Amino acid sequence: MNIEQFRRAGYEAIDWICEYHSTLQDRPVTARVEPGYLRRALPSEAPQIGDNFGSIVQDYEKYIIPGLTHWHHPSFFAYFPIGSTLEAVLGDLYASSAPNPGFNWSASPACTELEAVVMDWAAKMLGLDSNFYNSDNVGGGVIQTTASDSALVAVVAARSRYTKQCPGVSPEKLLIYTTTQTHSLGKKAGLVLGLNVRGLEVTVQDNFALRGDMLRRALEEDRAAGLHPFILIGTVGTTSSGAVDRLGELGLVLEDHPFIWLHVDAAWAGVAMVCPEYRDICLLGDINKYGDSFCTNFHKWGLVNFDCSGFWVRDKASLVDALDVTPEFLRTKHGDAGTVIDYRNWHVGLGRKFRSLKLWFVLRSFGVEGFQQYIRETVKLGNMFASLIRESTEFALVTPPSLALTLFRLEPRLASPITLAGLNELNRAFYARLSARSDIAFTQTDLNGMFCIRMVVGASRTSEDHVRRAYEIICLEGKAALEEWQCTTGAIQ
Repeated sequence: MNIEQFRRAGYEAIDWICEYHSTLQDRPVTARVEPGYLRRALPSEAPQIGDNFGSIVQDYEKYIIPGLTHWHHPSFFAYFPIGSTLEAVLGDLYASSAPNPGFNWSASPACTELEAVVMDWAAKMLGLDSNFYNSDNVGGGVIQTTASDSALVAVVAARSRYTKQCPGVSPEKLLIYTTTQTHSLGKKAGLVLGLNVRGLEVTVQDNFALRGDMLRRALEEDRAAGLHPFILIGTVGTTSSGAVDRLGELGLVLEDHPFIWLHVDAAWAGVAMVCPEYRDICLLGDINKYGDSFCTNFHKWGLVNFDCSGFWVRDKASLVDALDVTPEFLRTKHGDAGTVIDYRNWHVGLGRKFRSLKLWFVLRSFGVEGFQQYIRETVKLGNMFASLIRESTEFALVTPPSLALTLFRLEPRLASPITLAGLNELNRAFYARLSARSDIAFTQTDLNGMFCIRMVVGASRTSEDHVRRAYEIICLEGKAALEEWQCTTGAIQ
């Protein structure tokens, strides 16, 4: 493809993307294909002679689009919707037009310097302490791929710091602390690094948040058993329920154990701290006081397309010391002098994408006020849905709403009380009906044996009409599920 051919194809691609976004809400939310559909549709080998680009685009529309679930669809309320914007799409386009690996400053100075700048912008926007700024030259921020990668490098840094302070500890004695509601990233880090993980129990009475007393008891038990907990992964906004671990209580306990690292995973909820009114909910003061590292994903609630995970560390030396591998061919004058950031030492891989460009595009296009308006609108819509659930006689909230996340279940008022097992059975049938639809998406979860359904507002084009339509759908499917369940069980309403 020459430049003029690319120009024509590029115009057509932009037109297609515009049409796709303008018709998004009329498309199915979820893919309705069977496993293996694409292997059956495509040739078993690459073509010997290159295809015409126009036919490739046609096949993209014919074969690929039907297999996509649209996470930015206004009726996508599952997992955590991606609040992607067209500004981010353009940022990705510009970034990919000048391919470079960006592993150190010399590889492309703009890549490193822009990342350092926008991570400071983001830190200030979220209210993080200046210890987390790159300009502070002690801590700093970096863009990782996902929160799982952020947690992994936090564990690597924490292990390195702990074993230097407490030499001679065998790896099998090291212990990662998570909770029973922590994202799977904690277990995955343990699996990758060959380390033991203990999930500390959280309860419904504490809204599934980890408390200081539980941490203190666990530390006493494990130290008595000869184990060495070296990192605690606390969460602000758990995946299942949006729970917020009591970071203040945890930090006070950890003051007696200064070599234990506190990583705060706020992959979803952290972006809400752009709004001053949500900073207390997200425990910003405790993050700034006790956190050794902090993560939030701009590709969830931050108007940026996947992937763009913000990770900040209070002491970058702990991170760099753990990950620095510098063979002769990677040495540079500026790197040896320590006058630049070499981001290859801030994550597991060597090469890295120019992710900071799309974040820069979005931050400049929306500004802080634009971010705040978007967050406030999605929280308002989430609260509206929660109010509809509260007013219902058929549904009930499972936990208090957390920002834009609502947990609910079908809980009809019957003549005879329903057991927890019966309610779980009913709600599994209810969710099966919801998940069979292609015009809306929710996700299920289990909270200490209680099956329930999650509803999260986050897509940038979701409106009040979409939320009201979602409520109409759950009423429709809830009624049908209840009738079927009553016929099966003989329950009387």
